[in-house]
Amino acid sequence: MTTACPACATMPDTTPMAEGGLQISLPTIHCAACMRAVEQALADVDGVISARVNLGLKRVRIETAPGVSAAPCLAAIRAAGYDALELDGSALGQETDPTGRRLLIAMGVSGFAMMNVMLLSVSVWSGADVVTRDMFHWISAVIAVPAVAYAGRPFFDSAVSALKAGRLNMEVPISLALILATGMSIFETAQSGRHAYFDAALSLTFFLLIGRYLDHRTRIAARSAARELAALEPSRADKITARGVETVPIADVALGDILHIPAGMRVPTDGIVTRGHTTLDRGLVTGESAPVAAGVGDTVVAGEVNLTGTLEMRVTAVGADTTLRRMAAMVEVAESARNKYSGLADRAAAVYAPVVHIMALVALLGWWMYSGDLRLSLNIAIAVLIITCPCALGLAVPAVSTAASGRLFRQGILLKNATALERLAEVDCVVFDKTGTLTDGAAAAQTGLSRDEMSVLKALALASSHPVARGLLAGLPGDLPAADLDHIEEISGNGVQASWDGTPVALGRGAWLNTIGNPTLKIGTATRALATGETMRLGVAEAVRGLKAAGVQTILLTGDTAHAADRIAARAGIADVRADMRPEDKVAVLDALKANGRKVLMVGDGLNDTPALASAFVSMAPASAMDVARVVSDMVLLNPDVAVLPDALDLAKRARKRIVENFATAAIYNVVAVPLALFGFCTPLMAALAMSTSSISVLLNALRLRK
Repeated sequence: MTTACPACATMPDTTPMAEGGLQISLPTIHCAACMRAVEQALADVDGVISARVNLGLKRVRIETAPGVSAAPCLAAIRAAGYDALELDGSALGQETDPTGRRLLIAMGVSGFAMMNVMLLSVSVWSGADVVTRDMFHWISAVIAVPAVAYAGRPFFDSAVSALKAGRLNMEVPISLALILATGMSIFETAQSGRHAYFDAALSLTFFLLIGRYLDHRTRIAARSAARELAALEPSRADKITARGVETVPIADVALGDILHIPAGMRVPTDGIVTRGHTTLDRGLVTGESAPVAAGVGDTVVAGEVNLTGTLEMRVTAVGADTTLRRMAAMVEVAESARNKYSGLADRAAAVYAPVVHIMALVALLGWWMYSGDLRLSLNIAIAVLIITCPCALGLAVPAVSTAASGRLFRQGILLKNATALERLAEVDCVVFDKTGTLTDGAAAAQTGLSRDEMSVLKALALASSHPVARGLLAGLPGDLPAADLDHIEEISGNGVQASWDGTPVALGRGAWLNTIGNPTLKIGTATRALATGETMRLGVAEAVRGLKAAGVQTILLTGDTAHAADRIAARAGIADVRADMRPEDKVAVLDALKANGRKVLMVGDGLNDTPALASAFVSMAPASAMDVARVVSDMVLLNPDVAVLPDALDLAKRARKRIVENFATAAIYNVVAVPLALFGFCTPLMAALAMSTSSISVLLNALRLRK
């Protein structure tokens, strides 16, 4: 077996998927011990060659021998106590970051070239004679020209694309400044001029690449949630034909086909049960915390998990018409709409870019008409372009975002989206999901049980795939051995029964075991009711109080029952509660809030929350959330303590203030420096030094957020 170290587990997994490989989502893993447990469980499965768990993506990649299906792997992971959902690897694609790699290399090239050219420039400034000066200028040209041509490509490519579309962007004046500064330096060197500005062109490139890379790092965690939803759809289904049960690709399933759904598997399409009785976990689709019974004539939808019995179902929807695909379509539309948000830098650039070009053109034409010296006019125009180059503007947002991201990460919040911080600063309403967000899901407190009784309870709970059984396991000591049971049998919709040293034992619904209320453990003729209930996450009440103190409205939206929702809302201190909400209902509520001018932060963790997370003004998912929910969210809550939410909103407001201060710094700098350049008092080298000073001041102001 191959394993991943905890540090490597947070990195994107770029290992090519081998033929016969599987990808399985592990939404409930949270540490290196979980990784080892999953990999050890898979090591015992026949046909598994290797397995590698990626903790950051909460996913395991399994290389198998030909013909090995996902079923034994899923069963082994669930037996180890973890949820497992098969993913379609072809729908996910590869997780790589070629853009970040190119930016890092370009930054290294420009920084290395800049240092070498500046060393040569020191000799020139020290009073080198004509021959030595010209030699150093030519050496600088040999270093700078290919470095600017390579490292400046991100700006050149963007500028060309903008010009082809008939518009201006930030990269157009940047590209002009780089090209003209380099070109004019070559001309001055060829004419044995006193000044060349290769160091200015390189320092400009280096500082701008820093801003571009900082901005890219805030985006790198974002992936398409619609693609992740598509990957959640099972790639295969067990179809009942005249020849028996055949495993076929999901694309070959048609309306009216009869599918076989064994216990523990997800429902691949929408349909109606034609045979069998079971208990379904609908938490991923609707958010219901309690499993529901399903039998002949009941409707099942794609994404639900068959917990106990074996079902046969008639397909009523395939392809784009299934519930899962419709949800993916809703998410894709919401993602596209949210990506239209214009950040402060984008809005400033829309005004800034044309002004820069006009000033440089005025300087060129004005000085040419006044002096008749094209060489002097070009130098002044280049100085204007460099001094007005939006380097400080380009650093203003990513520098603050990076500093704030580091601060938030130390508090347990991972920022994923480039504009999430700006949007978070505008939030005036927070909408919570319940199960898995405000609560830890089903849990149990076993009080007064002897060690033997707890051992029997553990053995019975391990034999069941029911969520309540998993909750009961979570409440037992980790070093407790499971009792040896015989004749274990799971009764669909009721519980598990077995024999312990000849004594009948059972775990299941109280009504089934002649006890009303909570789940019951029965050993012989003795019955013990077990106290169960959802456990609140840490800091929920504190978070709600902090949000209210800041004037932020709080709402609870859940697919669970009104009784369960009201109980949790009362403990959390949330007055506005809306229960029995389906995914489309949650989106409708958010749309209504948006129509009333509210800026909503949505906090949710399930598949059913994904459309709402995508359509919210800004969104957050706990680290324990479904992979697709974490993907679609702008932020991931790594801290189990929800009380950090009010602090996060406060930090976002302070970050926005720093961004505005940076813009003001850049504006003041331009007000002072631009007239000097326009009137010919700044050489391109002086302009580059002034530009660097403004950039450093922006970076220092951003670092104040780290305190």
